[in-house]
Amino acid sequence: MKHISGSLCRIKLVLACLILSSASAAIAQQQQSLPIIQQVKFKKDTTSIISFGARGDGITLNTQSINKTIASVSQKGGGVVLIPSGLWLTGPIELKSNVNLHLKRDAILQFTDDFNQYKLVQGNWEGQPAWRNQSPISGVNLENIAITGTGIIDGNGGAWRMVKKDKLTETQWKTLVASGGVVRADGKMWYPSEKTVKGSNTKNAGVIEAGKTAADYEDIKDFLRPNLLVLTGCKKNLLEGVTFQNSPAWNLHPLLCEDLTLRNLQVKNPWFAQNGDGVVIKQVPGKK
Repeated sequence: MKHISGSLCRIKLVLACLILSSASAAIAQQQQSLPIIQQVKFKKDTTSIISFGARGDGITLNTQSINKTIASVSQKGGGVVLIPSGLWLTGPIELKSNVNLHLKRDAILQFTDDFNQYKLVQGNWEGQPAWRNQSPISGVNLENIAITGTGIIDGNGGAWRMVKKDKLTETQWKTLVASGGVVRADGKMWYPSEKTVKGSNTKNAGVIEAGKTAADYEDIKDFLRPNLLVLTGCKKNLLEGVTFQNSPAWNLHPLLCEDLTLRNLQVKNPWFAQNGDGVVIKQVPGKK
């Protein structure tokens, strides 16, 4: 009996080894079949937005200075665009190929609540071509781009979003109403403007219709909230270390991009934020 029992133990041990070996082989094969994500690479040249006239006082609108810095660095073959410590007020920023937008610690990139700074552009809504306000940060058909550092990017979403009364304390609600805007007739919803109200009552608001231009949507423009960051059709993308917060709608929306790396990010919105999704990725079919 001891001999038989010992033989059974050896058989079980051999079977266990075979199972482990097969599992290891399967894992190794799976790892080999995984796509290799191409990583970004930049020139070490660094240009501060200050060199193009930007001022981090929280008052100066730095849209032109920041965009000129990005364009200049890209035209010279790429490199790092530095956002130093400070409070940098700005309108929409357009990324360019081969540029790493780097935020130093204690740098806050604060997007303006002046809706006039955001033009209507063609984007998408629920998979349909639609007019949207230009995103605070955007890039289209770019390659080798990054946003890195330890700073904060704030989309000023509170200026854009409608808010339900039952999601706030009484004090918060009174403060919000006192700030302006429009309260719905039943007293249960706050809107930033009359245009937001009209848009909320419009079926398929913003969806592009034949024969209509952006001007035809001006009366509901404030309702067509932008996503904080939209990258469309870009290759080799890196978002690392930065805090993205307080977006008008979705925070991060990489759309049909390839080779996307997200690393050590903080992405956050108030819990009551309407459509405040953190990261929404639409992948290119068959791509990595």
